[in-house]
Amino acid sequence: RSRPPPAELISSDDIFIAVKTTKKFHKSRLELLLDTWISRNKQQTYIFTDGEDEELKQKMGSHVINTNCSAAHSRQALSCKMAVEYDKFIESSKKWFCHVDDDNYVNVKTLVQLLSLYPHTQDMYIGKPSLDRPIEATERLGDNKMRPVNFWFATGGAGFCVSRGLALKMSPWASGGHFMNTAEKIRLPDDCTVGYIIESVLGVPLTRSNLFHSHLENLQQVSTSEVHKQITLSYGMFENKRNIINMKGAFSVEEDPSRFKSVHCLLYPDTPWCPPQVAF
Repeated sequence: RSRPPPAELISSDDIFIAVKTTKKFHKSRLELLLDTWISRNKQQTYIFTDGEDEELKQKMGSHVINTNCSAAHSRQALSCKMAVEYDKFIESSKKWFCHVDDDNYVNVKTLVQLLSLYPHTQDMYIGKPSLDRPIEATERLGDNKMRPVNFWFATGGAGFCVSRGLALKMSPWASGGHFMNTAEKIRLPDDCTVGYIIESVLGVPLTRSNLFHSHLENLQQVSTSEVHKQITLSYGMFENKRNIINMKGAFSVEEDPSRFKSVHCLLYPDTPWCPPQVAF
């Protein structure tokens, strides 16, 4: 099928990719990303963490941001990081904000193809819900008043993107300390809070894309022949089993448990550490 014509010709330089991590995963998770997709997209990628790391700074320079947020995996700590990601994006004057986790592989080429279908000045919120229905929350209105709200949100673990046009409208609820206050009002994590601001407060619907993937889904269902078309991939555990995309690749599962090295060699066979071209 032919692709729809782009609404706007953008390049990867127009995208601000925020990778959320924590110091204890710098070695085990982040290094893999630095060796794979980030190595080709250093200019677009910003790493948001919670501890100093000289070695990481040497590799990424000013693109490592120590948020000074707590390293706890609490609602507050996560919202603290998302707030810093948002502020840094606004400061950057780039056209698109995309948030991913430290267990995501990002295919920047397909990401650019998707985002170029929409003008960055339009209100766009793109990603994939992890639930099959809108989330139900209780909004605290002050004076002990509450009201139920329900809205869709794109799961942070699969990655999501927000256009600059929409991000600017989010400012009263998302900039500076406002994001944490908003998150406290609904007592939900960072990705839910983004959905709340966009869908519930601003009335902009989530645009779904099945090309984003998190470890909350069964990754075996991504077929090898379709891997190169996906935007994000992930790995982890699912129902107590190893959850990885099922692909024969350049490396064995022992050598490459996440399958990210194999994916990278499929997309960029000229990478120095990829074995000579084998037909998969």
